[in-house]
Amino acid sequence: MYLLGLDIGSSSIKASIIDINTGTCCSSAQVPETEMGIIAIRAGWAEQDPEQWWQFTKSAINQVMQNANIKASEIKAIGISYQMHGLVCVDKEHNVLRNAIIWCDSRAVETGSKAFQQIGTQKCLTHLLNSPGNFTASKLKWVKDNEPDIYSRIHKIMLPGDFIAMKLTGIIRTTISGLSEGVMWDFKEQNTAGFLLNHYGINPDVLPKLTDTFSHQGSITADAAKATGLAPDTPVCYRAGDQPNNAFSLNVLFPGEVAATAGTSGVIYGVTDNVAVDPGSRVNTFVHVNSQPEAIRNGVLLCINGTGILNSWVRKIAGDGLSYQTINEKASQIEAGSDGLLVLPFGNGAERMLGNQDINCSMHNLNFNIHGKAHLFRATQEGIAFAFWYGMQIMQNMGVGIQVIRAGKTNMFQSRIFAETLANISGATIELFNTDGAQGAARGAGIGTGIYRHMESAFKGLQSVETIRPSNDVDLIKKSYIDWELLLTKNLHKS
Repeated sequence: MYLLGLDIGSSSIKASIIDINTGTCCSSAQVPETEMGIIAIRAGWAEQDPEQWWQFTKSAINQVMQNANIKASEIKAIGISYQMHGLVCVDKEHNVLRNAIIWCDSRAVETGSKAFQQIGTQKCLTHLLNSPGNFTASKLKWVKDNEPDIYSRIHKIMLPGDFIAMKLTGIIRTTISGLSEGVMWDFKEQNTAGFLLNHYGINPDVLPKLTDTFSHQGSITADAAKATGLAPDTPVCYRAGDQPNNAFSLNVLFPGEVAATAGTSGVIYGVTDNVAVDPGSRVNTFVHVNSQPEAIRNGVLLCINGTGILNSWVRKIAGDGLSYQTINEKASQIEAGSDGLLVLPFGNGAERMLGNQDINCSMHNLNFNIHGKAHLFRATQEGIAFAFWYGMQIMQNMGVGIQVIRAGKTNMFQSRIFAETLANISGATIELFNTDGAQGAARGAGIGTGIYRHMESAFKGLQSVETIRPSNDVDLIKKSYIDWELLLTKNLHKS
């Protein structure tokens, strides 16, 4: 028997199949092989077509099933992970009304900032634990104000994972964790944030009904079965945003545990049983996947938009078709600190941890007589690690301790330079595991369908593959970080 996990990212759709008995991954697929495009009609905008996600999802399912060489009837449950904070709008016939406004879109920054002040910072922080910011509720308000014809035809809004679940099951649902990531959950009242929706003039009827994160959330329809090759009536039993799901996939479930990712964007995600708030809402608190009224579990999330997307851009522009592995090898030939070359990696929209400022990416101290491509490769990865550490210090000031970071050995954590730089500058030990978001979603489905009766049973087969500890010689990298932080401060003041 097997479990299928789907990870609906902004770069690609990933699918993995987990063997229930061994807990190991027996097949994976990624579609497309190159990164999906992001539609940017204006500066700061970022959209994708949800129907394209569905087309790629169907292809990924077909591929992963063929690779596994198993019967559709052997898939016992399906789990879904997805890119957070997106906005999908559909009409009564479930037709998409406009492109999805995705996580790195900045158009609603001003909308959320105004609401933060007009409602009151104290009320927002005590009830929402965040500013309304540039999250899903504020994006919907932007549609209401700027596209009234589309808004008038909205039957339901969804997060990206809710949309894929709808395409598979025909049912529109979301979770408490999902509402919290859209900043539509009132932590104090333990209910939908009616006061924010009322402030925005949004009818709460457009929100989907709630379902539990781990639960039977619908079954594969005949049409979806025909399109994907899955068996009709296969249950969908788990869904979660990519960062709570990444933490789950690494067995990060209890207070004091920390997970990280470094894909298109970069994230540090720490679990707490406290109400953790950053007054500037630079770091955000959401409901974790295993939170219960009697055992509160919140996830404190640091998000950096410009991480893997910068590394990808540098490879395309300066890599001459080289693989990431080759780029990492060339970067390793350069001493820590990149001979003074510094990169601020903030070129993918407004950055929450910078107070929703969009300062763009920039390179500093470039010397034509000293620096070559290898310097740029290394300085890029160091700059991304520095951005992580800058945000981690905000989390520490909120009471989130970070001694050990767990991550899947994927994306930028495949680079020894990036991982060592982060370990050395933060002092944290980094543990890398043989997992990813799609595998985590599959394990979640096993819990949701009752195959795994206890959380710990779901993590059979999860193994640590590498541990990176801080080294003793960190003077060069710490000096480089001090110079980097000074540059960042100057750029923030300019904005």
